[in-house]
Amino acid sequence: MAGRIAQADVEEVKARTNIVDIVGERVALKSAGVGSMKGLCPFHDERSPSFHVRPQVGFYHCFGCGESGDVYTFLRKMDHVTFTDAVERLAARIGFTLHYEEGGGPAPETSGRARLYAANQTAAAWFQSQLSTPEAEAARRFLGERGFDAGAAAHFGVGYAPKGWDNALKALSAEGFSREELTTAGLMSQGQRGVYDRFRGRLVWPIRDVTGQTVGFGARHLYEDDQGPKYLNTPETPIYHKSQVLYGLDLAKRDISRADQVVVVEGYTDVMACHLAGITTAIATCGTAFGTDHITVLRRVMGDDKASGEVIFTFDPDAAGQKAALRAFAEEKRFSAQTYVAVAPEGLDPCDLRLHRGDAAVRALLEHKQPMYEFVIDRRIADYDLASVEGRIGALRAAAPIVADIRDPSLRPGYTRVLARRLGMDIGEVRPAVERAARGAAREGGRADQAAKQGTAADGGPAPVAAVTLANLPHTPDVLLERDAVMAFLQYGHTVPEELRARAIAQPMRHPGLEAVRESIATGDPARPGWALTAIENVREPYRGLAAELLAAPFPARDEQSAQASAVSLARRMLARAIDREKTELLSAVQRVPAASDEGRTLRMRLRDLDAQRHALLTED
Repeated sequence: MAGRIAQADVEEVKARTNIVDIVGERVALKSAGVGSMKGLCPFHDERSPSFHVRPQVGFYHCFGCGESGDVYTFLRKMDHVTFTDAVERLAARIGFTLHYEEGGGPAPETSGRARLYAANQTAAAWFQSQLSTPEAEAARRFLGERGFDAGAAAHFGVGYAPKGWDNALKALSAEGFSREELTTAGLMSQGQRGVYDRFRGRLVWPIRDVTGQTVGFGARHLYEDDQGPKYLNTPETPIYHKSQVLYGLDLAKRDISRADQVVVVEGYTDVMACHLAGITTAIATCGTAFGTDHITVLRRVMGDDKASGEVIFTFDPDAAGQKAALRAFAEEKRFSAQTYVAVAPEGLDPCDLRLHRGDAAVRALLEHKQPMYEFVIDRRIADYDLASVEGRIGALRAAAPIVADIRDPSLRPGYTRVLARRLGMDIGEVRPAVERAARGAAREGGRADQAAKQGTAADGGPAPVAAVTLANLPHTPDVLLERDAVMAFLQYGHTVPEELRARAIAQPMRHPGLEAVRESIATGDPARPGWALTAIENVREPYRGLAAELLAAPFPARDEQSAQASAVSLARRMLARAIDREKTELLSAVQRVPAASDEGRTLRMRLRDLDAQRHALLTED
């Protein structure tokens, strides 16, 4: 069968397809304002139209039932077809020739799940047996250079995939598995000349589910002539879904439950190093970022229903590691347990730390863990000049909502003091900012949180927070401005001058839901096709539905020209509000210092500068 459709083709077909044409074959659509169409929702019964389509971004959303997505999602849900079928249908419709990559195609459903488990288990044993062959010298050397002996390899089931195109195929076929079964299991790839071994000349780790059944493999290249990726994983199969699998969980689950602790590391060898050093609660993701499905799995294993548990993330101190940490922080509230970050000295990962400094150094890594909130506070204020008044005020404004958002109120005073020390400010200056942020969050988003605290979810964890929608946003001037600005950034961000847009979208929102959407879209590039859909997918719950509504809702303008002008105006108003907020804080500071002092003169000069900036901002053509 054909392999996976080239991603460039997937995007090209979607870009060439007008979603209104596809939806319009099933739904009578009428104009709903600038850039929006609406009709009766095909996914639920309704008397008045609440189903909106925005052709410019290829997106639909129902304000009644919450269904949303792109043209592929629509076809899949309406016609119950696979993603590949949806792409092929639309490609045929517009006369586009698709290109297929070798391997990784959608797995057929003709093989039973039991056979797929059996094939993977047999393959794991065969790979492990190959590790002792003469050809596997490079694999054994790789392990030895990282401090892993034969006993360690056996404990984790590490094996070797020989070079050649059909070694595994021949061995597994001899065990009675068909080529179709092996391809479905992800052990073989499909090429023009038939199937061939997916893993060749690589060190192989078996990936097991929480019950211990082998569902896939991760393989590292060993030879310079290997042109493939450094790590190659099993593709998605009926039994392997990388967003739901955690490497090492089968070995760690008992101690995770007993210790009420989990350590999240970044790679297979890091898991091995931690376990051998005595940290037997270590796990890692399998070629994907730590996400919501992983949290669901871990919470069930942990019995995560109290704040006494610990979730410790280890990240590299480089930019990529910090980005990963901030992604984890976005999901932090999904845990009842306390979350921490542990960064090894000199940027060593757990494997290198064990190799160079021994098991004790790996164990000591956890002793120096830093609460996730402290870590994020440090990251949030790192870009401000704390030697200046303006820098400290800006850093306080950026970090106060983090402290205010701490779900355990008893921890807030302590973190308020932490923030004050970080900023070099008096606690009396920091506490009011945190309290204001807390009151704002409680007023605008706390009702849903309080409702959630009164029950528990079906799986025994915290109850899901009630959905935030456009309909239940507070109708205060600040929130209305934020709502319209975020809507403008999503729908017409590509028309706002780049520098103006970047400055405006960097301004924090006071409403927690709108702030969650802003954070997701702040790093997007409106010039890239499909950027808004990607941004919405990355918004954390319970605010993803709100993001979809902001993208699909009719923009309040007469026509496209006025909508673009309004988007620019809203960006300027967001910056003006930030200036006004800083002026208020400076005016308060002026009253606390002698007028004739250097600090007093500096503050008044800054106030004059802000007035000039505001005037220039609002009078620009």
